[in-house]
Amino acid sequence: MRLLIVEDESELRHQLKQRLTTEGYAVLTATDGEEGLYTGLEYPLDAAVIDLGLPKISGIDLITQLREAGKTFPILILTARGRWQDKVEGLDAGADDYLVKPFHMEELNARVKALLRRAAGIAKPTVDAGPIKLDTTRQDVTVDGRSLDLTAYEYKVLEYLMLNAGQVISKGNLTEHIYAQDFERDSNVIEVFVGRLRRKLDPDGVLKPIETLRGRGYRFSIDRD
Repeated sequence: MRLLIVEDESELRHQLKQRLTTEGYAVLTATDGEEGLYTGLEYPLDAAVIDLGLPKISGIDLITQLREAGKTFPILILTARGRWQDKVEGLDAGADDYLVKPFHMEELNARVKALLRRAAGIAKPTVDAGPIKLDTTRQDVTVDGRSLDLTAYEYKVLEYLMLNAGQVISKGNLTEHIYAQDFERDSNVIEVFVGRLRRKLDPDGVLKPIETLRGRGYRFSIDRD
């Protein structure tokens, strides 16, 4: 999942990027509202964390412009303002949730996960598809109760496919959502990840959970519960 952090405080921005990268996200950062707007419009994103008190373009105006441009990814507001009116203004601009500074990183991480699940239409932290269960909190995958040993990028690919089950996901789309920067993309690597996932999820070739649609991409084909 690719996240955008728009925060002008350099220390906090670094802490946020470090923590969310550790959690397995591909993280882009911006230091002001103008850079945040460019990044939000030019890159495919799964969610954004936006501070309200930004230079150049305020957080409220940034959120408003992103929504007016048709961007629907979930947005979590960070604010040092405790007044309820400021929170309401942010939500009315199009944000999905807010967090008041100072905050615990564990709470921010939990809220980001909840927003991503909600965007995928999932209320609980686990995604169940037949015998396959993906736990977004523990980042653990089991098949018939048997835990799988997945690399970080194998997990990222599987999580994105399962959260978008039934949809055709191109190689380009997958790379955009699991890598932070363009220079890291390699569609051949995606093929390797998918091949490994198939062998680990379905060693006997019975489930066939990941379809290949020639020239179009991949589709996770087991219905989610």
